[in-house]
Amino acid sequence: MPRDIRNKIVAITGGSRGIGRATAEQFIAAGAKVAIGARNHDFAAKVAADIGARAYPLDVTDPAGVQAFWNAVEADLGAIDIFVNNAGEMIVGPFEKESDEDTAHQLGVNLIGTLNGMKTAIGPMRARGRGHIINMVSAVGMIGLPGCATYSAAKHGVVGLSEGVRAELRGSGVDLSIILPIPAQTELTSGVGKGRFVPLLTPDDIAKAVLRTARRPVYNRYVPGWTNPVTRSLFLLPQPWRDAMGRFLKADQLLRTTNYQARIAYEARVKVPSAEGAGA
Repeated sequence: MPRDIRNKIVAITGGSRGIGRATAEQFIAAGAKVAIGARNHDFAAKVAADIGARAYPLDVTDPAGVQAFWNAVEADLGAIDIFVNNAGEMIVGPFEKESDEDTAHQLGVNLIGTLNGMKTAIGPMRARGRGHIINMVSAVGMIGLPGCATYSAAKHGVVGLSEGVRAELRGSGVDLSIILPIPAQTELTSGVGKGRFVPLLTPDDIAKAVLRTARRPVYNRYVPGWTNPVTRSLFLLPQPWRDAMGRFLKADQLLRTTNYQARIAYEARVKVPSAEGAGA
């Protein structure tokens, strides 16, 4: 039987925009009580008021800040049942031209931010013998793409981290899941080139998959589902064949087809720590 989401306490990092906001809305519609965390608390508070959530300040790269977010949510709403590590940011461009600051920023938000969330959630959930951690990854967590190499590396790291921790949690009553979507139409992917035969998802498409995972926990959920066998079959091919398939799908043209002008506003925003960066 699917799990009843009504009255469950759900905390979502990066919950004020895109997939995070859509996920919050899906859980609220299902009857859950939802807390969203974001660095830009004023913006998040407006979103929370619109959708019926609670907003809290959060910088996922700061372990103490993540713990403070957890404590505040539990003090206000009760024990957190589902923790969604959603915060993520991507900077597109040739790897050798990427600044050290941009490299550290992406690794901090996408990998270390998820690690901080998991470390914070596991102890209390294990002590209660229940809970569900859901990590938002990406298809590039399985297959690296040129043009977003550091983002790919961070998401690969989340896959490895989740795989290892999942084994440690076996028998604890705490579930761990990863969501592996292809690109969605969000600010994060603004201007990014599109591969052949690859549809752009909406944030709601991915949010609905998160809700399905909360109701029926599985370890990995690909979005859409048909990308699961396709991705796995690629790893059975010799490397030259895999490279040829990537060229056929135009995955190698990301750098050449990205509209960098369309990404200026987004990348300027996420690079400014005092504005709406980690967790926005």
